Amino acid sequence: MTAIRPTAVAGQFYPADFAEANRQLTAFLDGAAPAPCAGRRPKALIAPHAGWVYSGPVAAGAYALLKPFRGGYARVVLLGPSHRLAFRGMALSSADQWASPLGPQPLDKDWSRLAGVAGVGVLDQAHAQEHSLEVHVPFLQATLGEFTLLPVVIGDATPEMVAGLLDALWGGDETLIVISTDLSHYLPYEQCRGTDGQTAAAIERMDPVAISREGACGRLPVGGLLTAAKRRGLEIVTLDVRNSGDTAGPKDRVVGYGAWALFETEKAMSESDEIKAMGQTLLDLSWASIRHGLETGAPAAPPAERPGILGRPGAVFVTLNRLGNLRGCIGSVTAWRPLAEDLVDNAFKSAFKDPRFPPLGPEEMDGLGLSLSVLTPPVPMTFRDEAHMLEQLRPRTDGLIIEDGGKRALFLPSVWEQLPDKRLFLAHLKAKAGMKADHWSPGFRASRFQAVEIGK
Repeated sequence: MTAIRPTAVAGQFYPADFAEANRQLTAFLDGAAPAPCAGRRPKALIAPHAGWVYSGPVAAGAYALLKPFRGGYARVVLLGPSHRLAFRGMALSSADQWASPLGPQPLDKDWSRLAGVAGVGVLDQAHAQEHSLEVHVPFLQATLGEFTLLPVVIGDATPEMVAGLLDALWGGDETLIVISTDLSHYLPYEQCRGTDGQTAAAIERMDPVAISREGACGRLPVGGLLTAAKRRGLEIVTLDVRNSGDTAGPKDRVVGYGAWALFETEKAMSESDEIKAMGQTLLDLSWASIRHGLETGAPAAPPAERPGILGRPGAVFVTLNRLGNLRGCIGSVTAWRPLAEDLVDNAFKSAFKDPRFPPLGPEEMDGLGLSLSVLTPPVPMTFRDEAHMLEQLRPRTDGLIIEDGGKRALFLPSVWEQLPDKRLFLAHLKAKAGMKADHWSPGFRASRFQAVEIGK
């Protein structure tokens, strides 16, 4: 039998009748002001979830952007905050379809992409009475046509956890991400405008830390999107910021609404591919620096011509293996100099300056292997304790940096191949830093990053 989640707020937040719902949607979408980014294909939208009479005109400013791409998205990932149920983590729906006045909406039940994502599981109670996702479904149906929906209610979760979920579900052009949030609640009109202006500025800066608890009820899913989007270099455009005093309500106690669209740029979509495309060049430069070191005792000079990524700031680890055993590994955690300079210097150091090994000799070149890990910027993690930190780690995806009491150590994502268990991964990293396996303190800090691997 097909499991269907019934509507919870149809007839309250929006019409339950097909004809009336369709009439209101048409009026909202036709009345949306032309956006400066019209014609561009959004990767993600942020839109409000109050009753349509109040927030519908603002939400329509986002959804109107989708009209030229009807039939162009196969899947929508829809995230919103929990208003009815307190729980930890991120809740999936076990239903096969969601009811809607515009007809049943099929759900995407392929959760294989979420294997290893921390804090996600099925919790139908979180969806049963929740309005933050439901009010968006008819807007999506009216603008996109056929698609599958993957709805997730966000409970007590960090923006990093939400970003991890979005990273797993990101996909390509077939996937649209929609984040549901209202802004400030029940403030006098002018105070609301001031508070919402601060929140809008934080969203435009992609600064989730600056979004206060009072600034947006969906600050956690919004923060997760902003975290993932900033890493990927997305562009964000503000479409509308208004409140219920501007749309359909009195001005003594108003609720704020905003709409934003996020777009993938050429840089965001191609940087990893650019690194991979130049992989052989990067390997050749590394080998040249090592051979130069054998001949002269000094690293090779970086190339004068530095096209593309070679001239941009980059951080790279160079790993040497010989006959199946580690022979050296040196790298940079942050991008503080052009990638070409970082590469030739760290290639030399991995061969001749790793304190764990004697300098490489000419006789060792036979059987020597070399691989590169070009790193993304490390992002500090937020956690309550060690278990909470481990929940957020993604095996075979995240590299990890830990720091405490002046001690510091790093594992590349490739280390998961030898240490696939999260607790063993962390225990060995603590040992590398000179900490005991059970070490923990209030000052313990951790950051994670990803890497583009070359030569693996």
